[in-house]
Amino acid sequence: MQRVTLVRYAAKPDRADENEALSLAVFNELKITRPDHVAYALFRDGVNFVHLFVNTRDEDASALVELPTFKAYAKDVAERSEAPPEPMRLNMNLLASYGL
Repeated sequence: MQRVTLVRYAAKPDRADENEALSLAVFNELKITRPDHVAYALFRDGVNFVHLFVNTRDEDASALVELPTFKAYAKDVAERSEAPPEPMRLNMNLLASYGL
């Protein structure tokens, strides 16, 4: 089984750019640590954010959530958001992919 996590939320308008900067710092750290079994994407439309995380090897998110930059992002994400983020976590078997 693999881990798939999709998180959706709206940032407070005055904190959306801060949220983006904290999120992008995670990508910079991933470029350094280079876990080969992880795919992670960030999408933004105004104040709306979607994060997509896939661990193609295990039912585990530690390759992402244990990063210092992710901990800094997650620390006060609820305070930066209009409503608490809505995570959807799935443990599924990856059948096929393109670009993962």
